[in-house]
Amino acid sequence: MTLEELVRQLVLVHGEGLRCVALYGSTVRGDQVSRRPNLNVLVLVDAIDMDHLRREASVARAWREAGNPPPLTLTVAEWHTSSDIFPMEYADILAHHRILHGALPAQRSLVRREDLRLQLEHETLSKLFRLRHAVLSSGAEPRALLEMIEGSASSIMALLRATLRLAGEEPPAESLAVLDRVEVITGINAGTFRRVLGHSRGDAKVKEGDAASVSSNYLASVAELVRWVDAQGPP
Repeated sequence: MTLEELVRQLVLVHGEGLRCVALYGSTVRGDQVSRRPNLNVLVLVDAIDMDHLRREASVARAWREAGNPPPLTLTVAEWHTSSDIFPMEYADILAHHRILHGALPAQRSLVRREDLRLQLEHETLSKLFRLRHAVLSSGAEPRALLEMIEGSASSIMALLRATLRLAGEEPPAESLAVLDRVEVITGINAGTFRRVLGHSRGDAKVKEGDAASVSSNYLASVAELVRWVDAQGPP
């Protein structure tokens, strides 16, 4: 399913209630995080009921089967009130998006630093727990560790972009530039994050013999990030 076909199908489902379809994420930034580009799509509609969900289910299924994340579908009212709940996603979409249909609402809520800090603290700690669980579940088998590294690169980069925003900087579009700034701002050595990104991109694959050591350093770097974010909160 192409982007054009996705939009056409969404128009059939929602009719005049479809207010906006926007592409966001690494493709719009002109950045490569993985070997296979992810087409992240925001869908804003007037209303979502069971009938809409039933009719959109086949569209979402076809989109996922094409290798893409499910469309992020919100009502316009939910979009207006989501900046405090999903400040990371909200800021990312506003910073880099391409309109495919309609338009984003003109009135935009501000992303508050405290909301961003709370979500980032939750997401970084949750990511650390999930990475540890992946190691436990796999028995630290090298191929499984490499799959964990590759599969987590995109979400790690989202956390690091949010880290720069928490520090008061708008993150660069390109991921390596983000890592350079994170290293300067936080003092965390970004070498392992660079290896994770290179592996995910296919530029510099981590060998199976190095999987355990890279994974160990990766967990340690994420733990450092958790501590840095936590330290940005109230004393």
